[in-house]
Amino acid sequence: MKRNAVYPGTFDPITNGHQDLVRRAAGIFDKVVVAVAANPNKTPMFSLQQRVEMARQVLQDLPNVEVEGYEGLTVEFARRNQGAVVVRGLRAVSDFEFEFQLANMSRHLDRNFETVFLTPQEPFTFISSTLVREIAVLGGDVKEFVHPLVAAELRKMRRA
Repeated sequence: MKRNAVYPGTFDPITNGHQDLVRRAAGIFDKVVVAVAANPNKTPMFSLQQRVEMARQVLQDLPNVEVEGYEGLTVEFARRNQGAVVVRGLRAVSDFEFEFQLANMSRHLDRNFETVFLTPQEPFTFISSTLVREIAVLGGDVKEFVHPLVAAELRKMRRA
């Protein structure tokens, strides 16, 4: 039986921590769809199309990984993509409570919805898109936290 996974998030921008989780999920599942959320509750630095394109370029070497943008409920996106499993990352204990609630609410909406939690490798446990954006906006160097392509896009945004 084929096992597909969906890894949803805002990815504003995609970080080395995200990339680590996608690469590890790609070794576990037959297909991984990186689902870039429009998320109307957030004001992203990059447009949905920019975030999708950056993720596609960063992950282009993984043949069983696709990147798609989406609006609406993750449960519906997973259903449309035969995503039997949703992958979520846990960086710290503080992430667990929210992710636990999210997984249970999603299962309530669709009883077939399953969530798998992955933890990043140690060098990536403190990296978040929020911190990367803040460092970049303030002129700091983010090259050890993101792919070079993403670092270049962040520099462009700072100059704009």
